[in-house]
Amino acid sequence: MDEIFLTSDGAKKLKHELEHLTTVKRTELAARLRDAIKMGDLSENADYISAKEEQAFLEGKIMELQETLRRATVVAEGSGNDAVGIGQRVTVVETGADPETFILVGAKEANPREGKISHESPIGKVLMGKRVGDTAEAETPGGTIVFKVLKIE
Repeated sequence: MDEIFLTSDGAKKLKHELEHLTTVKRTELAARLRDAIKMGDLSENADYISAKEEQAFLEGKIMELQETLRRATVVAEGSGNDAVGIGQRVTVVETGADPETFILVGAKEANPREGKISHESPIGKVLMGKRVGDTAEAETPGGTIVFKVLKIE
């Protein structure tokens, strides 16, 4: 099994989501199931069938979050600013483009819209271990990208 890396913020968000699912969502679903059961014949009760399917999905998600948190290595953000690593903010620039800043995170908390890229992504892989002034070349679906590391925080 692959190692799972999370920033402390990512671990906190997953714990919060798990708590919400195990308390609020489970309770809501249990009430829906009770109401559906009261309607009688369960074999043709669409609300009961729907609630049971939702319950299976919910329990699967809960198990996935529990497993992720159990196996995760929480990485301190910004530790060791001399080389790019998980949990660090890195600013890079492509020739002729504006600088871009990314936060390298584990695959479970990657969100490119928020500037969080996975250390397993094409760009994340080539950034790992780089130092300020180093250049990196990444093969992406859009073609080859060459960029220089400007800052590591």
